[in-house]
Amino acid sequence: MASKNIMDFDTVALDDAKGALVIIDQTKLPNELKILELTELKDIWEAIYLLRVRGAPAIGVAAAIGIYLAARQISAGDNDFDTFYSKFTEAKDYLASSRPTAVNLFWALGRMDNVVKANSDKSVEKIVEKLRDEAVEIREEDIRVCRSIGEYGLTLIQDGCGILTHCNAGQLATVKYGTALAPIHLGRERGYNFRVFADETRPLLQGARLTAYELQSNGIDTTVICDNMASQVMKNGWIDAIFVGCDRVAANGDACNKIGTSGLAILAKYYGIPFYVCAPTSTIDMTMKRGEDIEIEERPSHEVTEMWYKQRMAPEGVGVYNPAFDFADNELITAIITEYGIARPPYSASLKEIFAQKELTRHVGD
Repeated sequence: MASKNIMDFDTVALDDAKGALVIIDQTKLPNELKILELTELKDIWEAIYLLRVRGAPAIGVAAAIGIYLAARQISAGDNDFDTFYSKFTEAKDYLASSRPTAVNLFWALGRMDNVVKANSDKSVEKIVEKLRDEAVEIREEDIRVCRSIGEYGLTLIQDGCGILTHCNAGQLATVKYGTALAPIHLGRERGYNFRVFADETRPLLQGARLTAYELQSNGIDTTVICDNMASQVMKNGWIDAIFVGCDRVAANGDACNKIGTSGLAILAKYYGIPFYVCAPTSTIDMTMKRGEDIEIEERPSHEVTEMWYKQRMAPEGVGVYNPAFDFADNELITAIITEYGIARPPYSASLKEIFAQKELTRHVGD
């Protein structure tokens, strides 16, 4: 299995016959490609919390499949709708507690909840069927969305460009293609040759462990740098564009992403390098007015002091601040790339236009 290209595997999938959520265990990469088949809700919750599955879109898909599997198990009992919905809500709230920042988690669970409420007049068995259909659609939609983001992003760069990215917003963060890495993967399909610099992304090293692994597997020229080397790489003139993903975008365009993104945006502004945020509309939260309104997850201190070391690398008892995310102020962002087009400042207006385009497209599809 490990000899295959990582691009040959879906990051998140449903095995309906086994009643399992199938994921790549990303805590084992790059040294081991391990596939997990999760059937119990507590194991799915743990997989999200422990970042076995991570990346906002992938978390959303995993949550949708997870709540469908929970509903399937709940329906095995002799339940009327009220009893079923009570247990379904309990399972949904439990999954929602796994991580607080990525809006896709709540977006996907909300969509699944809407399916139940819209079909309350039907049998529990029929509701579960519709939940399966919705979970599969959320997964397939993620693939379409990421490819579209890749197409729009590819219009902003040329063959031979040097690109800097942070964390992992590639296929491993979605079902396929990724968000920030989608233009790179699509370009690769078309014979483009990009030079990619991947921030290692302390403290969990998603750039070094995941992005570098994914890009190298796909034959893309990739160089890992420590996070504090980004300024020098930009100063050297090696970077033509910066592409990052996001976990939540506020209505004003402030983009919340893995910790360190804000610093990159500030550096990009100084060096005059375009800074692009790749954001599926599912990650744009128009109920959040600004970045300061977004809850920032704080992770355990051992991720900083012990996780990657044979011996503890900080004195016992020292204070540790370990926020998982920060946000790039909208004034630092050149453009936000969505599946419905590219939004540019002022984002308070252009993001509304993106959602208007989304609504128009939905009606045309109907």
